[in-house]
Amino acid sequence: MTDDLISKKELLDLTGISYGQLYRWKRKNLIPEEWFIRKSSYTGQETFFPKQQILLRIDKILNMKDGLSLDELADVFSPTLGEVEMSAQQLLERNIVSQISLDLLKEAGREQPLYALEQIMMLYVLDKLLMSGDITRQEGALLIEVMSEHYYRFTGKPSELVLIRKMGVPSFMLVTAGTEFYFDNGVKVVLRQPMGIFMEELKLKLG
Repeated sequence: MTDDLISKKELLDLTGISYGQLYRWKRKNLIPEEWFIRKSSYTGQETFFPKQQILLRIDKILNMKDGLSLDELADVFSPTLGEVEMSAQQLLERNIVSQISLDLLKEAGREQPLYALEQIMMLYVLDKLLMSGDITRQEGALLIEVMSEHYYRFTGKPSELVLIRKMGVPSFMLVTAGTEFYFDNGVKVVLRQPMGIFMEELKLKLG
C-alpha cells in the first residue's frame, strides 16, 4: 500500500464508522464508486481508498448528516448542479469570488455579462488558489486559459487540477481523477487537487 491509499479496515478503525454505514453511503452516492479500489494483498483481494479524499468526505458527512438527509447530502456531493447563471456583481455580493479574480478574467479577455456554472467554477478555483497563495497572478492567467478551453470535457466526471513547474516555468493540466503520470527529474508537481472538492464547496455557497 502506498502513502496516498488507506485500506478499508484502517478506514473503519480510524473513523469509527461501520461497514454498513460505508456501503450505505456508497449506495446513496455519497462516496463515489471509483474511490473503492480493489488491489491484491497477502490476504487476497482488499479494498483501498484515496486516503485524503475519503477522510475529508467522511468528515464532511459526519458533520453534516444531522442537518441534512442522505439524499440532500448526495446532492451536495454530486458533481453537477442545475442551470446556474450569475453576474459578476452577484458573485461578489455572495462572496463567491473577489474583485481580483474578476479583474484577472477581464485582463484575459474572457469577461461576460453572465457566468454559467463552468465559468463560476473556474472563477471559484482561481480565487481560492490566488487567495491561499498557492498560485501567482501569472499562473492564474494560465489557469483561466486551461479551464476555459478544457473543463467542459470533464462535466460529470471526477477530475483533478495539476500544476507543475520546470525551471520555474508553470503549466496546468486537467486530468481524469486517479491518473498516473510521470515526469523527468526537472519537473516538480506543485499542486494536485480533486476538482470535486471545489465543486462541493461551491455548491454550499450557491445554496
